Amino acid sequence: MSEASGPVQDLPPGGGEQRVLRRSIAATGLVAALGIVFGLLSGSYAIVFDGIYSLADGITSAAALLVARLIAGYAADDPQDRRLAERFTMGFWHLEPMVLGATGLLMSAAAAYALVNAIGSFLDGGRELHFGQAIVYAVATVVISIAMAAYAMRANRRIGSQLVAMEARGWLVSAAISGALLAAFAIGKAMQGTRWAWMAPYVDPAVLALVCLVVIPVPLGAVRSAIADILLVTPVELKQQVDAVAAEVVRREGFVSFRSYVARVGRGRQIELYFIVPRGAPPRPLEAWDALRDEVGEAIGPESPDRWLTIVFTTDQEWAE
Repeated sequence: MSEASGPVQDLPPGGGEQRVLRRSIAATGLVAALGIVFGLLSGSYAIVFDGIYSLADGITSAAALLVARLIAGYAADDPQDRRLAERFTMGFWHLEPMVLGATGLLMSAAAAYALVNAIGSFLDGGRELHFGQAIVYAVATVVISIAMAAYAMRANRRIGSQLVAMEARGWLVSAAISGALLAAFAIGKAMQGTRWAWMAPYVDPAVLALVCLVVIPVPLGAVRSAIADILLVTPVELKQQVDAVAAEVVRREGFVSFRSYVARVGRGRQIELYFIVPRGAPPRPLEAWDALRDEVGEAIGPESPDRWLTIVFTTDQEWAE
């Protein structure tokens, strides 16, 4: 006898998540276009890199939006959603850590490549650039990035989405990068016409190298978390909580033992709990087992559209192994 509490989704929060991601993608596209255009006009590889970095971020954000739509639409009544649900009966949670991991690796790899180019440019004597145009870009990007980071963080207090949280972190990184660019370009412009003018060509490759050194490790935390989810590494705190609840039920009901299996997959929590019932125990009506399941589920935590809970009662321990 078992209970499976499947991935029934709450559509309004999903809609809020998708709205934030759509707006973030639009803003990212704007920043990417500004970066590529102003980078070419000003002759700054640092700005071009910032634009390309933003473009890559926009592509991965679009992938994140697709995942969010799939998760939110899993239990929708739309025929197309139902056909997808029939092909993916275990839900779409597993796609979320894949997107997060791929995003982090892509960003770190792009920054590492840009760092190599910056070092090469520095060794070649740097490059001349138009600081006025570069400063205009940096100011515009700082304003957009700070505004989008504040918007995403405020919205995520209600939504609680890993995807939106990563968007917010990305905008904060973008704001930091643009702030560093602004400071460097202002210093470079101030050097012109002074005895320090010979250093101006080195400003762009130097700031690009510094930005890359900051950016490379930023996504690695998200990558580690995503890999743990993909490998179904057991979350320790949740496992301890489930085991504590199960042990109390075993003690109170006089069961033989239990087995628990717990995994985190993106926002999803998958819990399988097997209770070994003594052979020859007095029979109970199905309603009694259902009531016990409900009690165990409530003790583990409140119901959630992102929790997949299976509770099994058996006298055969092999079913639990």
